[in-house]
Amino acid sequence: MTAPTEVTTPVGPERLVGQGLDPNQRESGDRAIHAIFTDAKAGPETDLVITFRDCAYEVWAKRGMIRFQRFYAEAGGYDYRIIEQIGDNPIANEDYTAIATIDEELSASKASGFPGIEPNTAYVEPEHVSYPYAFERIAQLFDSPNAPDIAINPKPYAFGRKPGQHGALDVIQARSPLVFSGPGVRKGIRTDTRSRQIDIAPTIAHLCGFPLIDGQDLTGRTSSERGVRPDVYLKRQDGHVLGAIIDPEDASRPQRAYILLLDGQSNTELKWRLENDADAIPNLRRLINKGTMFEYGSITNFPSITWPSHNAIGTGVWGGHHDIVNPTYYLRETREVVTPQGQQFDTAKFLGDGAETLYEAFHRVYGPWQGEHGAFTASIHEPCTRGADHATLERKVVGDRDRLRELTQQFAGDTSSKWLADDHKPAQGESIVDGRGVAQAIVLYTDASHPPPAFMFHEFTITDGVGHDYGPHSEGQRTALDETDVRVGRILDALDGAGLYDDTLFIITTDHGMAPVDASLKATQVRAVLDAGMKAVTADPLIYLIDMAVTITAHEDGRTAMIEVLANDADASGERPPVVGAEITLSGRGAKVVGRASTDSGGTCGLALPVDAEPGELYLTIHHEDFNARRLRLDGTAIVEDIRGLLYGALA
Repeated sequence: MTAPTEVTTPVGPERLVGQGLDPNQRESGDRAIHAIFTDAKAGPETDLVITFRDCAYEVWAKRGMIRFQRFYAEAGGYDYRIIEQIGDNPIANEDYTAIATIDEELSASKASGFPGIEPNTAYVEPEHVSYPYAFERIAQLFDSPNAPDIAINPKPYAFGRKPGQHGALDVIQARSPLVFSGPGVRKGIRTDTRSRQIDIAPTIAHLCGFPLIDGQDLTGRTSSERGVRPDVYLKRQDGHVLGAIIDPEDASRPQRAYILLLDGQSNTELKWRLENDADAIPNLRRLINKGTMFEYGSITNFPSITWPSHNAIGTGVWGGHHDIVNPTYYLRETREVVTPQGQQFDTAKFLGDGAETLYEAFHRVYGPWQGEHGAFTASIHEPCTRGADHATLERKVVGDRDRLRELTQQFAGDTSSKWLADDHKPAQGESIVDGRGVAQAIVLYTDASHPPPAFMFHEFTITDGVGHDYGPHSEGQRTALDETDVRVGRILDALDGAGLYDDTLFIITTDHGMAPVDASLKATQVRAVLDAGMKAVTADPLIYLIDMAVTITAHEDGRTAMIEVLANDADASGERPPVVGAEITLSGRGAKVVGRASTDSGGTCGLALPVDAEPGELYLTIHHEDFNARRLRLDGTAIVEDIRGLLYGALA
């Protein structure tokens, strides 16, 4: 081991290749931030605008802004320091215990100026929510080369066109239920300990007896690079073991682990059901009562949305480190928009090499599955799939197909009649999918052709779809949870019958929270940038600006200058392609045009400089229909407006 080195310089994005705003994007970045907040529709719907530039992370809001930096912490991980503030710090409230019940959602809604009567329309303004782990969750996003230039955080009730939604930084959308139940876990406990999605995987690894290894922690440095003994269980491990669940008097070790993911299930709604209608969900209650439930749930990835969050759970690292940063995102090097969530199948290829899934970790520790030997692992309808032996979304299905069909038909009656009565075909379809998932699980645990799965990651979809369409606190959502409970019961009965129940570790969680949304807004804040005439790729809530890198070389004689214009984002070769046909206008005092030129196939052109004008009086305007315009002084510095003054006036 090497001795740790004290580092007092800021630590920026790990793999900085274009994410955030570089010096060539000062103009477009400020213009985009201003356009969002001043847009007649998007402005009132926007909470935060977030970016990275000049070695600092920026968080802008109408109520104030901050710039902060991160540093290696002496005890491990990162420390965060604010280096600039105007007005209020918009993410000052990081209280993970905030708005933890439906009654508290109603109170926050009433304090926000809404009626505060009906939970399913309990809209909350930003001033009345908190942002747990905000600094960490913001900074991690920009560690990935796939991260945006700008991320928008919408107001809690202003994102999308459905009554329930998620994706934002706030505690309502970013809190998932979390329960551990089984060998080695404290029984019948409600803990107020804080937790994050990234803590789930290392806790499973610890309980299942994995060895500590010389892997990377949150900072991307291995144990040996940090000067400590091996202290993580996974190749990269942003999270830590949740010691609050460990029963010191129970030395038994689970033989397998099973994540039951109730997609989109609100933590406050689940708690309400347990307190007011627990008989309707006896199987979930059974697991919860024999385990430890986190009173304040688990704080999710940012954005708090499906594909990034599922993979955060399955790897123990944030989306900025496993590289699936959003359901849809832009690859700068290939100029390609990819949408894992839209593609659904065959999306393991998008997961970054730096992360290790729990499937891969179980194989590393116990060996690959080979007949009766090694660890057999399974993913059922789960977006985190890489390394699983059975993975529905990777088209890898193990088991007797005839028995799968037979069980699927047998469980058809588990589907509520409500969906057909409401003529709600999506919910009917999701229910059928969940029935097929139960059939897969039972076959996988009872088929003699292979050992029972050492690790199972199983998504139940209907709680999310119905939460979106009916709202997070609706009768529809409660019907969906009732249905899911029946399916969980079938799985528990099958494991019990096979003698597998008592030595299985169960984890109940979900990928994100769910907030009531004013669907009439049909809110999409990223649209404001396009409406302002800017060139960008938008993938709610992310913005990728399309900009030019301009180099001005004034020759020594003061009579001529060479202008080089390149695309700001490098391609797959690592080079910036030339911008052909960019129109260059040279102007002087009074905006008088004194020269024009256009770039050639190499992205360059020459300009004659007037000898009767001082260099400080001259400036260039660069236009191209595919890129955001640039306005530069002859020395190459950007001509920009004072965005702080524009947004905050005298406060700035």
